[in-house]
Formats: sequence, C-alpha cells, structure tokens
Amino acid sequence: MSYKGDDNLEKLLLEHSSDYSLSDIYNFVSSVLATPENSVFPQAWTELITKDAEFSEQLSALKAQIFSTKEKDNSSIQSRVSDLRSEMDEQEIDGFIVPRSDEYQGEYVSAQAERLEYITGFGGSAGQAVILKDSAVFLTDGRYTLQSEKEVPTDTFDLRKSGGRIGGEKDLAEWLKENVSAGKKIGYDPWLHGLNAVNDLNTLVNEAGGVLVPVEKNPIDAVWNNQPPAPLSPVVPHPAKYAGKSSKDKRQKLASELKEHKCDATALTLPEDIAWLLNIRGGDVPCTPLPLSFAIANDDTSVDLFIDKRKLSDSLDKHFDENIRIHDINEFVGTLKILALNNKTVLLDPNKTPVKVFNVLEDNGAEIVKERSLCQLPKAIKNATEQQGTIRSHIRDGVALTRFLYQLSKPEVVAGLTEMSAADMLEGFRKEGDDFRGLSFDTISGAGSNGAVIHYRVSEETDKPLNSGPVYLVDSGGQYLDGTTDVTRTVAVGDITDEVKDRFTRVLKGHINVAMQEFTEGTTGAEFDKISREALKEVGLNYPHSLGHGVGSYLSVHEGPQGLYPSTTVPLKEGMIVSNEPGYYEDGKYGIRIESLVLVECGEFDAAAEIDTMKFKTLTMAPIDINLIKNDLLTEKERNWLNNYHAEVQANLLPKLEEIDQDAAKWLKEVTKPLTAKVSPAYNNKKTPSAGGM
Repeated sequence: MSYKGDDNLEKLLLEHSSDYSLSDIYNFVSSVLATPENSVFPQAWTELITKDAEFSEQLSALKAQIFSTKEKDNSSIQSRVSDLRSEMDEQEIDGFIVPRSDEYQGEYVSAQAERLEYITGFGGSAGQAVILKDSAVFLTDGRYTLQSEKEVPTDTFDLRKSGGRIGGEKDLAEWLKENVSAGKKIGYDPWLHGLNAVNDLNTLVNEAGGVLVPVEKNPIDAVWNNQPPAPLSPVVPHPAKYAGKSSKDKRQKLASELKEHKCDATALTLPEDIAWLLNIRGGDVPCTPLPLSFAIANDDTSVDLFIDKRKLSDSLDKHFDENIRIHDINEFVGTLKILALNNKTVLLDPNKTPVKVFNVLEDNGAEIVKERSLCQLPKAIKNATEQQGTIRSHIRDGVALTRFLYQLSKPEVVAGLTEMSAADMLEGFRKEGDDFRGLSFDTISGAGSNGAVIHYRVSEETDKPLNSGPVYLVDSGGQYLDGTTDVTRTVAVGDITDEVKDRFTRVLKGHINVAMQEFTEGTTGAEFDKISREALKEVGLNYPHSLGHGVGSYLSVHEGPQGLYPSTTVPLKEGMIVSNEPGYYEDGKYGIRIESLVLVECGEFDAAAEIDTMKFKTLTMAPIDINLIKNDLLTEKERNWLNNYHAEVQANLLPKLEEIDQDAAKWLKEVTKPLTAKVSPAYNNKKTPSAGGM
C-alpha cells in the first residue's frame, strides 16, 4: 500500500485518539529506520502505536517512503577524518580514541553508535582507532586483520595487528610512543570505555608522554552528518516457560547478594544483564534480542528501569510488578546523583560499566564497590528449563542446517550458488522452524579464499561463487525463543588435496579431543584451548583465535564470563554453554573451522580421587563432512566419538526430516554411516569429485 499523505495520517491519529502528533510519528519512524529490520515480524513496531490494520499499513508505507528519500552520506573517510580533526581543534584536544563500543558496552551496537565504522570504514565487531592531528592508527586482532586491510584506507590509517585481545596493549603502546609528543591531550568519551579500559589507556598515554582527558561531547557525533537516531523496537516479556525462573526470584537473589556485599544498589548498564534480570527481550541491535536500557537494582528487590518509554508494549503491563519502576532513559544520570547524595553504596562492574557512571557517583559522594556484575554468573549458568530449551532449539536448527548441507551435496546446486545466495538459502530453512526469531549473527559464508577471513562478511563487492575453492566455510546461528545457536561446518565443494584433508582432520582431532574431556570443578577453559591445537602444532601449524566463547539463552551469542581461551580465569560450571571451534586458515586459499556448542554437565564420579567430574555435552546437531577426513589420522577413540556423534545426529534429526524433507533424510543416513579403521576408496588421497558434498 502506498502512503496516502500526511493529511490522511493526521486523520487516522484523530480517529484513534492517538497520543502522538504527526511530528512525533515522523520521529518515531526515523528511530525505527535506525533499528535492525525484524525479519520475522517486520511490522511488529507498528503495534506500539496502533492495533488497527489500516493505520498500521499507513505507518509502514510512511516508513518505506522516508527510507526511499533518505540521503546517504557519500563523504570519503579522508574528509570525515579531516572534519574530526577540525572538531578536535575546537575542543582543544590533540587526539581522540575511537573504540568499537557504545554506552552499553555490548558486542553489537546500534546504527547511531557505529562511530568506528563511520570514521575508519571498518565494519567488524572488534577494533579501535586513535586519531591525532597528523597521524592515525587502526588496531584489531587476528580475526579481523584481513578484513581491516580491505576496509580501512591505509593512506589515512596505520594498520597494526594486535597479538592478543583487541587493540593489544603492546601494539598501541608502541604506536603512541612513536606518535604522541610530550604534553599532548588525548581525548576519550567516558561513556564508551569501562573503568579498567580507561585505566589501561591512561597508563599507555602517560608512558608516551601524553595526557588522557575525557570529552563532554563526542567529537565524531559533532561532525557526523545525518547520524541515525537511537533505535526503537518493541520490548516484550520473555515468558517463564522459556526463562525457567521468574524475574521476582532473580531480583530476590540479586538483592540478597547486594546485602552480602554491603551494597545498597548496583547500576546495570549491560542490556544483556537487564534483559535476563527482568525477563524481557527487544530488538534494538542486530542479531541479539536486546532492549537498550540502563537499570538500578536495589537491595529491597526493586528495580528502576531507564528506557525509551515508546518501546514498551502493552504486554509488559502484567509482566512488570509494582517493584519495577519505569523512567525515561535521560533520567539515569540524575538518579545516580541522587543515590550518591544519599550516601548509598553502589556495586559497579569495572569491566562493563562506563567510566562516566563511576565519575558521576564518585563526584557526588557515593561509595563504590568494584565487582563483576552480579547478573553475569547466574545468567551464564543455565537452569533446567533453559538447558532443555537449548537442546530443542539445536535440534530444530540442525534440521535447517542439514537440509542446507544436503543441497550442497548436489553439484548442480553448488554451481548456481554464491556466498550471498547460499546464506539466504540457509536462513530460509531456519525461518521454517518453530520459534525462530532471527539470526544470532551475520552468517559467515566464505568460499575459497574468503573462508580464510575469520570473521568474513559477504557483500555484493566480495560475493564469490560457492565453488571458488576446495571448501566452503559456513559459520551461522539462529535466535530461537528457547535458545541461541552457533555452528560452523566446512564442506567440500571442489578438488580436495591431501593437504586440505590433512588440515581438516587435524582441526577435527582438536574438536573431538576437547569434546571428549572430563574435568574437575575449578577447571577453566585455558587448558582446552591448548588441547585443541595439539594436532596442528605437530606439523608446525596453529590458528589465530581462541577456542571458544560463552553463549546465552535467547540472548547474546558471545556471552561472558565463561569461555575457552588462554586468559580466562572463570571456572566452568554445570549449566554453562560454550563453543568448541578450532580452525585452520590458509590466507588466499581456504579456511577450515568446525564449531559446535557444548553444555557443561555432570560426569562420572571419580572413585579414586573421590570427586565428581564434569564433561561436555555437544548440543549442535549437524553432520561433519566425511569427504574431508583423512581417516588414518584419527585414533580409534576419535573415530568412535565421531561415529557416536553422527549416530546421535541421526537419532535427533531423522524423525523431523522424514516428515518434511525425505531426500535430506535419506542423504543424512548415508553421510553419517560409521567410519571404519580401514581406509576406504572414498577417503583415499586422490582428489574427490567436484562438489561432492558430504
């Protein structure tokens, strides 16, 4: 339906006694346009204004009209950096630090907060830049070095490869010492950095001879023409049948822990924590069902929620009890001041809370206790309902992925697919599943050399035919009401050499040996990261990312505090979900990764040590390509694990596949048949047929 004009819309506003004016509606729609599209329910946002079908259609038509006439910013990166430098002069600073973060400190940021991409061109999810009057640097880690080389202009930025976590201190320290002269003022936005991050930056800048100073107004915001507004999507309840525990119970537990820490309140700025605590979900950022908001949780079980009230759906009226008080998001700082002036003791997470919150509280007399957010660990330890939900969601996700992999077994299908069309096909299969609510991250669909770009993001400019190399790597996941999935499979689509088989099998050995581990309470993920690399290191190879990350329950696909990486200090606990994803990447040729999610659960009782053990239960249900396995490299124990895993995949997926896709079911039976110790002709060192699939 086409837009019938403002006069008609004003008439509808009057007829339905709307609280919104025409100007309000335009602002509302502009915020919706700055919000990720809801691919499952694209018109859900209109229900925040009206339930009337005609009114809703006109709102959608207005949105389409505004989108079609919206001006695009075609300015160059060089001109944007030049404008930023002029603004730095106005603010009397000599440099500015640009993180890839917003005031909520989450992985995904809204369009309004994509400052790093605006000023550098980098579209990845981790990186930072420092811009001085006559020089600039961009830093990222091994996951994104190839992407940054393609996206960040080297005539404007010096590209540095971080050796460790994002923006590695050594790399940044060296660059600052080379470029910052004594007394220079380096600015930062105190809303965009946690306290620990600012302390680290302060040390580095001081060692280089400079002075780190906060800015009142972000200079990028000052020069960003047509910067999008804050996003706006409906906030809805997350029912107990999925959450497994009421918000009231969670708040009571949190209040008890606040009292144990002798704190009156805690300020929550990470939306994942707030969504978990209040059992709500939204859609303000890509791929993660978050309502961007702040909250103050008090020791009497009450919570003050600070949010754009336009987001609140009618369904929240019964969901929120009298102990949840709603405020406009602009009242957050003022309420912090009141807490401080009343001499309250406030718990803050120094890693995740913006330093601005610390400053406001300290400047007004509050006592601060620095501890990890009290929501982090209970959120990470999934309750029984969440565990069963994630098992069910992985089976539905496995059905979709297996149907997709079956299509890739057909040479004629592969010949007609590109990276983009393959990703669209996979998403289409997922959309057919119950309770699907969108992707958990943008699908990494990498053919040939693009598969070697660890966090590759396909675009029209980079889109390749699927059979551009020996293998195709697809890393993807879904958001379901009962769970979040993340899975990577590497598939044979071309001529497979002995080298490719060797690398794939060594990655598989690492994956299997992690999956088979039993361990005792107190074990962190660091040891598993080492185990995953052993088979590759036997031949002098490695991979440039950590083994695994935590995963939420219909929340973030990258969730802390748990993980399988060398620097982690958080012990694994029963109910945690982590990814198991070793890989190998041959730059310019191909990439290999095998990823499944695993649930930490109780193992066998160790009678000799008189201690309970823990183990991993593999959640992901999808076949592993046997055409890529060099069978004689597998030990009997590893081969048995793979055979047992494939038997479990069959048992879980066949009942549904036989209902909806009998050809895929028949194929799954073939590609999950047990491997034997004897190397059969199907697994010899000769090249496999083109597009042989699995």
